[in-house]
Amino acid sequence: MLRHLPGPVRGAIALLLLICNTIMLTTPLFLMAILKFVIPVTSWRKGCDIIINGIAGLWISDNNRIIHFTNPVTWDVQGIEGLKKDGWYMVVANHQSWVDILVLQKIFNGEIPFLKFFLKKELIWVPFLGLAWWALDFPFMKRYSKSFLKKHPHLKGKDMEITRKACEKFKTIPVSVMNFLEGTRFTSEKRQKQLSPFTHLLKPKAGGIAFVLSAMGQQMHQMLDVTIAYPGGAKSFWQFLCGHVPEIRVRVAPYSIDDDMVGDYFTDKKFRVRFQSRLNMIWEQKDLLLKELLEHPQGIPQVSPSENTGNVIGIRRRTMSPDLLHSENTTQAEWIQG
Repeated sequence: MLRHLPGPVRGAIALLLLICNTIMLTTPLFLMAILKFVIPVTSWRKGCDIIINGIAGLWISDNNRIIHFTNPVTWDVQGIEGLKKDGWYMVVANHQSWVDILVLQKIFNGEIPFLKFFLKKELIWVPFLGLAWWALDFPFMKRYSKSFLKKHPHLKGKDMEITRKACEKFKTIPVSVMNFLEGTRFTSEKRQKQLSPFTHLLKPKAGGIAFVLSAMGQQMHQMLDVTIAYPGGAKSFWQFLCGHVPEIRVRVAPYSIDDDMVGDYFTDKKFRVRFQSRLNMIWEQKDLLLKELLEHPQGIPQVSPSENTGNVIGIRRRTMSPDLLHSENTTQAEWIQG
């Protein structure tokens, strides 16, 4: 441990070690990706995917060791018992900082298949990581505004097609599909601008997860709802490396993927209402749980959702109309970007 060193020194050491680890492990990852690309044989490519995901898992394990060595964080994690390394999972979480990604990778590494994110297309230019994400078959999404789509209508539904192709790839080997339903990092300013009915969350965007579940719901074992809380307040990635995040609390709640979660979100209005209502209940629960995690110093209970309501024992739900969270006038492009 380097706890005796000043925070910026520890942060610099951690960042240097993380960069070195990334460079060392992305090199063999790139080589395997090239071999996978040049030999168009299904069994060969499936084998390459297994090796590539294994390299990525090793990269995360090394990152976790580096963070443990340089950063004295107290971890309080509940709900990861009984998960399967060979299953298919839909993972959703609240989003406050880039640190959220490190948190998710740490708690799930070795517990479930490698997490796959839907990324902004611009992130492919991130040195080393961009190509690594490409090699790992992370879908890159191009976001278009409503005004842009009006001028270029032929691009409407492009993200839907990218998502459809990604889901076909995800069916070949076990995978965990990750989605930050809020679509952006939470801030009080964004909450007020959005008129979110929640205290600690933005409104969830349902379209992206609904589309993935429609394509893969019958294959996925569970949806995992992850609640991430920073009792000392959410910090930047650099602040985290410098030791300004003393404690992280995480609760994972599993939900069955039933008929209320699988259907045609964009054309079936009755299904859309059911799906939104289910998601609303999950988000209400998460908001109340976040309040407990942030305000109580210890003794926060394990999340225990029921099959019908998803309630946390001891936390009282509010009644909320789906219309408060979603608009029928939202475009498909905006939905899928969630």
